[in-house]
Amino acid sequence: MVQIIDYSPDLQPHFERINKEWVEKYFSLEPFDVEQLLNPQEVILNKGGVILFAKEGEEIIGTVGLSKSGEGIFEMVKMAVIPKAQGKKVGQLLASSILEKARSMGARKVVLYSNSKLETALNIYRKFGFRDITPECGKYGRCDVKMEIDL
Repeated sequence: MVQIIDYSPDLQPHFERINKEWVEKYFSLEPFDVEQLLNPQEVILNKGGVILFAKEGEEIIGTVGLSKSGEGIFEMVKMAVIPKAQGKKVGQLLASSILEKARSMGARKVVLYSNSKLETALNIYRKFGFRDITPECGKYGRCDVKMEIDL
C-alpha cells in the first residue's frame, strides 16, 4: 500500500535522486533545479511551501512539492515517480494529495509548468482539472506548457 508522507530533512536525498533521474532523462538540470533539489528546506519549505512523498513499504517511490508564489497562489513543482512504480496511479495519488494540501493551506490557485514531451504527466494534470494557459517566456528553459487550476 502506498502512503503519502511529509518532508523531513532525512528525505532530501530521495527528493534529489528521484527528480534528477527524470529531469536528466528528458532534459538537463537548470540552476533552479539544482537549488530546489539541494536546498528544499530553504528554497521551498521556508518560503511557505510543502513537499510530499509517496512511500511503499520502506521505499520512497515518488514526490511532489508546492512552492508559494503569491498570496493564495502556489506552484506545483517536482512531481516525479520512480520508473518501476509508474503506471500504478502513484502520480494521481501525489497530485490529489498535493491539491488537498494546497486547499488546506488556503490556496486559491495552483499553477504548474511542464513540457509537451511529458504526455503522461499532462494527462494526469488535465484529469484533475488543470487547464492550459499561455506560458510566460523564460521562467524555465524546458517549459513550453503552463497550466492552472482554481481551487
